[in-house]
Amino acid sequence: MIRVVIADDQALVRAGFRALLDSEPDIEVVGEAGDGAQAVRLARQTRPDVVLMDIRMPGMDGLAATREIAKDAALAGVHVVVLTTFELDEYVAEALRGGAAGFLVKNTEPDELIRGVRVVAAGDGLLSPSVTRRVIEQFARTVQPAPPLGLADLTEREREVVALAGAGLSNDEIAARLVVSPATAKTHVSRAMIKLGARDRAQLVVFAYEAGLVRPGWMS
Repeated sequence: MIRVVIADDQALVRAGFRALLDSEPDIEVVGEAGDGAQAVRLARQTRPDVVLMDIRMPGMDGLAATREIAKDAALAGVHVVVLTTFELDEYVAEALRGGAAGFLVKNTEPDELIRGVRVVAAGDGLLSPSVTRRVIEQFARTVQPAPPLGLADLTEREREVVALAGAGLSNDEIAARLVVSPATAKTHVSRAMIKLGARDRAQLVVFAYEAGLVRPGWMS
């Protein structure tokens, strides 16, 4: 069962998300929060698999709450999906830097939201297709390359895999590009994540850009 906390300052939004998610046999909403501080408290109390986190909330906003959850070692299994009505690049980039596992706009289709919860709960990253390219461009404009801890421990193939994952390729696409099996590609990704201390696949995007392993247009 996938356990979910919903954090949004609008009660109607929370109710809508709860009704949608609770109707799925493999998803259970275990709590609701009206602000970031409450979301952090609920995450610590209930240890959900996924937190659906609104960005703009009174008091502690969703970005600050995401950072609090991400830096708490006891919450390593909690994955945050940032929800917002704004497709603004700086919010996406900051959310990912803060430890978010994914990003979706609130007007996404119900099926896409449900799929997103399942994808993130499984440890994969999630970005709305409409903002993926702009996220990459934003990182390129704002990130000053600085090798993250663990980069020196990566093999040459693992560095290559991190770069491809940072460019948005799936395991199957990485496998096809490197002419290896999907299982081998998945193993390389998993090992790289462990060495880099990445919570999930979305953080590989951050690491790839911070390390200067990838830049927009390099695969064109």
